[in-house]
Amino acid sequence: MSNFQEKITFIWDCADLLRGTYKRNEYQKVILPFTVLKRFDSVLSDSKEKVLEARNKYKGQFENMEHILYDSAKDSSGKPLGFYNYSKYDFKTLLEDPEHIEQNLIHYIDRFSKNVQDIFDNFYLKAHIARLAKADLLFLLIKKFSESKVDLHPDVVSNHEMGTIFEELIRKFAEQSNEEAGEHFTPRDVVELMTKLIFVENGVHLKKKNIIKKIYDPACGTGGMLTSCKDFVLSMNESVDIVLYGQELNEEIYAVCKADMLMKGEQDENIKGPTSTLSNDQFEDDQFDFMISNPPYGTKWEADQKAVKKEAEKGFEGRFGAGLPRINDGQLLFLQHMLSKMKAKEKSRIAVITNGSPLFTGDAGSGESDIRKWMIENDFIEAIIALPDQLFYNTGIRTYIWVLTNEKPTSRVGKIQLVDATSKFKKMRRSLGYKRQYLTDDDIKQILECYNEFSSSNVKIFDNEDFGYTKVTVERPLQLNYCVTDERLEKLYAYKGFSKLAESKKDNPDEKLKEEEAGRKRRCLDDEIG
Repeated sequence: MSNFQEKITFIWDCADLLRGTYKRNEYQKVILPFTVLKRFDSVLSDSKEKVLEARNKYKGQFENMEHILYDSAKDSSGKPLGFYNYSKYDFKTLLEDPEHIEQNLIHYIDRFSKNVQDIFDNFYLKAHIARLAKADLLFLLIKKFSESKVDLHPDVVSNHEMGTIFEELIRKFAEQSNEEAGEHFTPRDVVELMTKLIFVENGVHLKKKNIIKKIYDPACGTGGMLTSCKDFVLSMNESVDIVLYGQELNEEIYAVCKADMLMKGEQDENIKGPTSTLSNDQFEDDQFDFMISNPPYGTKWEADQKAVKKEAEKGFEGRFGAGLPRINDGQLLFLQHMLSKMKAKEKSRIAVITNGSPLFTGDAGSGESDIRKWMIENDFIEAIIALPDQLFYNTGIRTYIWVLTNEKPTSRVGKIQLVDATSKFKKMRRSLGYKRQYLTDDDIKQILECYNEFSSSNVKIFDNEDFGYTKVTVERPLQLNYCVTDERLEKLYAYKGFSKLAESKKDNPDEKLKEEEAGRKRRCLDDEIG
């Protein structure tokens, strides 16, 4: 682990080269793509020569050589990688020609397979290469990333560790530039709890042989939740065929996610972006067995408004038939979207984490209330778990895990379970942004026991009907009290406007006296004053 942390620190320190040429909040625009590039370079090293041999052997014989290059690019165990590069250059040979390093690096990038080129296009890497070359930093950066301390070969850094490196770099850069790291990934302890909540009730079914399960995250960030789900299922049954799907809006984070998935052997074409899930659903006709997500909190959906309203007009033929929340928070739109992706004739389960807004915002008859009413009436809500505060990197507020399904166990039908897990945490020795607390293995175990036992001091069970109510406006005639008393007359002098009735701004004495006299009459006080 110390070696693993050393790599993170070393890569982080590479940003020192960028000072002056880049602003602090721009460092990740260079360091992240070069880290991804170095990982691809390391992964491809085992079959580099075979790819070049295959290309030279069959060059000119086939118009499209992609299938040959894909077949030639393999890992150390002989498994196809799903991507390739047929340039003669790598990080080592690039350093042998400092005078032409910019042109050679561009040549190297252009010889990747199209799925990898899409990743670097979303990093805008070529523009940064030109900027680095102009500042005479390109050679120095490549040299830094070529040092032994940044050996990112799979034999040295596992796929799981590489994913953690990406997440930690994003968190550190976001913390440095005051950006929202939590928009892109969720702490591993929270992900573990959410993952187990999804699968805990389906454990028996997941032990069947030769089954295929589709898992989806509509705001997938770096893909950590998807990977956690797959690892958990395979730990129960290695024969299950898990297919991961995700969509991400942010360009850089989409690129990181796709790169990570590609290097893990996943179907990278199932990672869509960079587009908004709310306005541009990339899996329009797909339904999924399991869904897990941490959609952004309190984020306006103004940019998606036109498409969302158009979809809402379709009613329940679209994704937002239950209603639309206020424009400043789209979390309930994500909940509706995920519920629309449940399978029609098979069981689907969802774990999604939100802040308190989807639970408490909106009076009866509002869009938020109508959405909650629809979810309750359709018996989608299985449980809601209240978590401790200060669990996330970008916010210290309390959060809630919603467990949703279209097929509850018999004992849960018509009921909603509320679990108070706000006291289940341990203080961290050193805070990471707003994250000052974390869930231990024992905390997660206790929360799952509360969920499974369906009864404890930290659990309350309600019938769906308990949450239903109707707001009635009771109108009555306006009642005014008219009564003239000395006390009420005295209070009139406290009102500035009433006092000024007997004042005049006229300069002519006669006109001034006349205006003041008229004012006193309007106050109906002539007899008392004069």
